[in-house]
Order: sequence, then structure tokens, then C-alpha cells
Amino acid sequence: MNELQSPGKETRPKQALIVGGGFAGLNAALQLGNVTGVEVTLVDRHNYHLFQPLLYQVAMAGLSPADIAAPIRSLLSAYQNISVLLGEAQSVDLAGQKVQFDFGELNFDYLVLACGATHSYFGHNEWEKYAPGLKTVAHATEIRKRVLSAFEHAERITDPDEQKKYLTYVIVGGGPTGVELAGAIGEMSRFTLSRDFRRINPSHTRVILVEAGPRILPMFSEQQSNRAARDLENLGVQIWTSSVVTNINEEGVELGEERINAATVLWAAGVEASELGKSGGMPVDNRGRVVVEPDLSIQDHPNVFVAGDQSSFTHQTGNTLPGTAPVALQQGTFIGKTIREELTGKPRSKFRFHDKGQMATIGRSRAIVELGRFKISGFIAWLAWLVVHIFYLTGFKNRVLVVMQWAWSYLSFRRGARLIVDRDSSSEPPKAPEAKPEEEVPVSLEP
Repeated sequence: MNELQSPGKETRPKQALIVGGGFAGLNAALQLGNVTGVEVTLVDRHNYHLFQPLLYQVAMAGLSPADIAAPIRSLLSAYQNISVLLGEAQSVDLAGQKVQFDFGELNFDYLVLACGATHSYFGHNEWEKYAPGLKTVAHATEIRKRVLSAFEHAERITDPDEQKKYLTYVIVGGGPTGVELAGAIGEMSRFTLSRDFRRINPSHTRVILVEAGPRILPMFSEQQSNRAARDLENLGVQIWTSSVVTNINEEGVELGEERINAATVLWAAGVEASELGKSGGMPVDNRGRVVVEPDLSIQDHPNVFVAGDQSSFTHQTGNTLPGTAPVALQQGTFIGKTIREELTGKPRSKFRFHDKGQMATIGRSRAIVELGRFKISGFIAWLAWLVVHIFYLTGFKNRVLVVMQWAWSYLSFRRGARLIVDRDSSSEPPKAPEAKPEEEVPVSLEP
């Protein structure tokens, strides 16, 4: 237990308000747990902390939602100075040092904004209902429902053109999330479901990964990107690069004059930061991210910090740090330590991100890993991904048995969470139920 005495004669504890219970917000709170001189309130719209790097496994029926989420209250219950509230922030008053929530108003001495980012449909928000993104548990179960329902629908119809439409899946965006979804659908259709249907052959499923740029996984080296493309193609995934989506509707996807008829379209192409920073009068970049100082505070307000996907930090390399889990985790930890040390009168330091590499998975026993010039791929890379992202990054020590069970089913091609859950109580699989996006956290290498 850390016990730090507040400087000066003031006896009232400082009020630290944290908005967001993701990697940044949770780790900031953990650094302030049981620290004398500060009372912490963490507010999130959900009552759980979600390990987003494995969210695609929920969407692809490899894991259940409870396997990758834990109640925030239970994670922080050991710290008597931390309160957890369920709510959504609506506005920030920097001058008045208060935040308006849907349940009321909270004052602060220190404010940590870690609200993440939302999907960007590049001015075409009407596409959202036809092409949901993958950022929350609700999104994951909705995607799982659409993917599995398409197979079920194809099984009960006889028109070959309609069957082809329902057995065509389009994933828009060739980043880590898009690659993981495409690989998982390709693998599931060719192995997991291959013997489960009688009137259709799931191995004939068409999976198309659409990327506007010249290659997939542009954050990786060209060598690793090409290796990932070959692994996807071995799973039957078609990769369309330099292809810009111009329209999405209930019939499928349009790329200029070309159309892909598909019943299931998934969005993994672009994010923009939460609007809370911009609406609060904070300096933002062209993607809505709050521009922060070297210590992650904002200009003229040293007691207000912004972290994770909501922040724009360029002081280390001149380029903005990516919206990944390791960045959010390290920033949250830094902010918590900064507040803790400031209570004792210590001067602030500058944030520095320690890049421990990045990785992406491409189906069963396939992955790519980059750590500087060090590059590996294949099964060894997949084992590294398994160890790092599950055992270390999550912090869910009680999930080791679940992880081992999942790893066995993953290696044996059996997926145990193939349940279609109707949120709207309808038995007919809808073509375009609505979904609301939130944060994006691409997978990266970080213990």
C-alpha cells in the first residue's frame, strides 16, 4: 500500500476524476490506489473493463464475452480511496473544473480523460447499420450473430445466387482488426463449420478483405505484410488492395463501378476520437484527438490529462503515437504516477513510450511479430502472441484455465461459443440492425 502525504497545510484530499475504464483509465486509477491525499472517482459507461485485443475472438465464436471482461469494481475493490460510477460524460467545464454526466455533475482537482475513439465512416454514417465495427461486447455478439445467421440463411434457401450472397463476407479495412476478422472467418468456414451443414458447403465461402492502400498491415514491414497476405490467401481470403469503398447498403459493397453482393459487411477502417475533447474547447488535431503536452496534460490546464486513443502525442518522434493498448496502458500508468508524485511536491517528467513491438494474428497458429529489426512469423509468432496478449497484457490472472481451454479448442478447430443471440427478440435474422461504435485498440506486443 502506498501512503504519500499531501504537501502544505491543506488537509482536504485532492479529487481525481477519471473518465473511462479502458487501459489508460484503469491503469491511472491503479497507480492512485490507497494513496493518501487523493480520492479517485472512475466513471465509465460500462461496468466492466474489456480486453479489446481478443474481442474479435468473441465475434468469431472462439470465446465468450465473460472470458475477456472483468467488472471494474472488482478490479479496484481493494482500494478504499477509489469509487466507481456507471455513467456517460456529456460535457467538460475546464474553467469551473467540473464534468457533466448523465447522472449529474462532478468536480475535480485532477481530470483524466480516457474516453477512447469511435469508428469513422468518413462522412458516411449511414453505412454503420450495414457494416458494424468491432469495439464493444455488443458489437462482437452482433457480428457473431450476423456471421452465423448468414450460414443458417444460406442453408435454408435454394436459389444459388442468394446462397452465394449469404456466403460472401466483406471486411473493409486491412489493419490488424480487419486481418484478424478475415482470417478467422476463412478458417471457421473451411474447418470448424465444414461438416456441420448438409445443403451448403461452408468451405466455398467467399471472404474478401478490402484495403484502400497499396497493401494490408501498413504499420508492419513490407516483408511481414506480404507474409500475412500469403497466410490469408491460404485460408481462401481474397485481398483487394487500392480499392476504395464508395457505398455500402443492404445488397453489399460498391467500389466505384464494381459491386460485391454480400449479406455480411464488417467495418475495420478508421477511427476518430471522442467528441468530448473538442466540445470542451480543448486543442484537437484533424481526427478529433486532443493535442497534449509532453507530460500528457493540455495547454494552460496542467491538472487535466488526456490519454489513449483520445490523445495526440507527437513529442517523442514527431509522429502521433498509435491508438494501441500498450500506448494507452503506459500513458495511464504515467499519469497516475505523475499525480501521485506531485502530491509530494516532486517535479513532473516527460512521457516516453517504450515500444516493445507489434503483432497480428492470421488464423490458427499463424501470426507475425516485429520488434525493431527482429521479425518472426508462423507458429512461433502465434505462441508469442498467445503468451504476451493473454497472460501478460490482460492482467486477468484467474483466466489461465479459460485461456488454456480456448487455446486447445482453437488448435483443434472447434469453437465452443457458436450461439446466435437476438438482442431484439426476433427469430428472423435482420439484415441491418443498428450498432454504435466506440474505441479501437489494434493488437500490439506489450507485457
